[in-house]
Amino acid sequence: MAKSTPLPGKNVRGSASGRPIMALLDLLGRRWTLRILWELSAGAQTFRDLQTACDGASPSVINTRLKELREARLVIHSAGEGYQLTSQASELVEKFLTLNDWLDSWARSLK
Repeated sequence: MAKSTPLPGKNVRGSASGRPIMALLDLLGRRWTLRILWELSAGAQTFRDLQTACDGASPSVINTRLKELREARLVIHSAGEGYQLTSQASELVEKFLTLNDWLDSWARSLK
């Protein structure tokens, strides 16, 4: 049985609450999802470009993740430009960069 795309309001891995944070964490926790978002944060890319950037990811996994990201409205596809982040996904990437500052501090505190 194929996994469905985790979306707010639905049961997701580890939670039946349907809370948006749980849906997002489920989606982002899937193999290669964060890498695809990161690669697209630099700008639109074709499938082949993404495949090259995500060396080690099979085409079927990349295709599945792109499908999930499109269903979650974090990625769009246009014939002329390829895959690109939506404005909400770009905002999410910016929030990750802020979170990264906290993560660096946390990592230092563990040494």
